[in-house]
Amino acid sequence: MSGTLNKVMLIGHVGSEMQVHTFDGGVKIGRFPISTNETYTNKQTNEKVTNTEWHSIVIRNKAVDICEKYLKKGDRLYVEGRIKTRKWQDNNGNDRYSTEIHCNEFKFLSSKSESQSSSPSAASEHQPIGNPDEDDLPF
Repeated sequence: MSGTLNKVMLIGHVGSEMQVHTFDGGVKIGRFPISTNETYTNKQTNEKVTNTEWHSIVIRNKAVDICEKYLKKGDRLYVEGRIKTRKWQDNNGNDRYSTEIHCNEFKFLSSKSESQSSSPSAASEHQPIGNPDEDDLPF
């Protein structure tokens, strides 16, 4: 196979409220964590063990507006995107790395009662979006 693929699909729970950054020109970036769990039974102790993995999600532009309106801590969310690792320097000049999931599609999975939204119709309006970086132009 000559091509490559960088694709991630996650279903998890939102860990905290989204942090939004707005840049010149109105470009918005939102960041929030989601957790996924792996559960298995320890064969030696017969105890159920759950491991939680945290993933940093990055969304852009129109998707930020949708998530600001409807996404709440604890909501179940399907995220599809690609892995991207950023390199940066801390205050001491040491190289640091952050691995993020750059989301290009998502779907709200929590029911209306689970999301406990302040708007009674908000959960019914949760819709998947094809590509949050594109405009809603009909052509």
